[in-house]
Amino acid sequence: MVVTGRLAAAAGVAALFVTLVLPSVVGVVVVTCVLAAGLLVDLGAVGRARDLSLSREALTTVRLGRSAEVELVAVNTGGRRLRGTVWDDWPDSARAENGAHVLDLAPGTKVRLRTTLTPTYRGDRVAGRITVRLLGPLGLAGRQTRRDVPARVRALPAFRAERLLRSKVKRLQHLDGRNLANLRGQGTEFDSFREYVAGDDVRAIDWRATARATDVLVRTWRPERNRHVLMLLDTGRVSAGRVGDGTRLDASIEAALLLGGLAAAAGDSVDLLAFDRRARAEVRGVGGKGLQLKLMHAMAGITPALVDTDSAGLVRAAIQRTRRRSLVVWFTSLDGAAVEENLLPVLPVLAQRHRVLIVSVTDPDVAAAATRRDGLSDLYAAAAAESVLAERALVQESLRRTGIAVVAASPEQLPEALADEYLELKQSGAL
Repeated sequence: MVVTGRLAAAAGVAALFVTLVLPSVVGVVVVTCVLAAGLLVDLGAVGRARDLSLSREALTTVRLGRSAEVELVAVNTGGRRLRGTVWDDWPDSARAENGAHVLDLAPGTKVRLRTTLTPTYRGDRVAGRITVRLLGPLGLAGRQTRRDVPARVRALPAFRAERLLRSKVKRLQHLDGRNLANLRGQGTEFDSFREYVAGDDVRAIDWRATARATDVLVRTWRPERNRHVLMLLDTGRVSAGRVGDGTRLDASIEAALLLGGLAAAAGDSVDLLAFDRRARAEVRGVGGKGLQLKLMHAMAGITPALVDTDSAGLVRAAIQRTRRRSLVVWFTSLDGAAVEENLLPVLPVLAQRHRVLIVSVTDPDVAAAATRRDGLSDLYAAAAAESVLAERALVQESLRRTGIAVVAASPEQLPEALADEYLELKQSGAL
């Protein structure tokens, strides 16, 4: 049972009445009886909580940075009018607005109560219990219960790089149309015939087709479709480093989503493995238009683990999942110590079977500090920044000499740089 502020106000008015009009024991008894009678009438007339049916969707999805409405459907299945308040409880990180709803339901009616959620970071938020307070017609007292109505809101990655996807797909289509040239070699497939022109490779002449035609015909080739791309997402402690407005992992997720959408548009199959000491998320066997949404749901709940990544275990997991030669895109850090201790010992095993592309996000603050020379303190910071940049350049050059491509850029530029590298590999027939 609960009492409201209205009962307290009524008691205050009653005390004032007794003091000014009927200052006696009889007056106190009369006023107390009146208040008690009103309280009992209210409790007797209040609706039953079991007559209120509550339901809602089990899962609601929203892009990070946007808002979503969660609907709670309340139905009065009893014969009494239900009056009161309903509180929809969500974690603070869900940023719930309008969580308290006034309830006034006639028998046999229903209402939709909407709560606006704006999550502050990726992942799932589980709803708390719903508090229902039903009051009598006088509003003096009532009954309060709590209900379990399971629900979650999933904050998907923001994917701000989605604005680049359409232009990259158009460029890919343009490359497909322009690449009907005399390309030949690994990673290309036959497309059509055309007439021989001066400068064509004579090895591309198809003598059987020429014998059936009046002109000399050459074969034209195009980059192969239905190639396989495996994205490895390092979720170890290095991915928790702050870069710009987010973490290294956030920037890697943005780039992975753009690459996944572009590869799906190119007709390639894309798999994802998020790993530190064990697999945190995985996407396999999904292609076409459903790939991007599947990637979003898989990466929504990934958070950095404060452990060192088992690089050897990650390579073993990648080899187990990819039997044919594939493009392996590894999102990790290019810090000198991390590369020497974790990457260099295991990369040759992976590069022997697949084409490897290392993707790393760089800190724009370091690049800015290297160019700042305003004061004496800036000189020391600039020297340290120059040392970091030189070490990173040396690591990248050593990787490139072993045949491993590297893409390193700031968080804002990384998705586009990775997409351009993928298109370059497509154009050159290296996939």
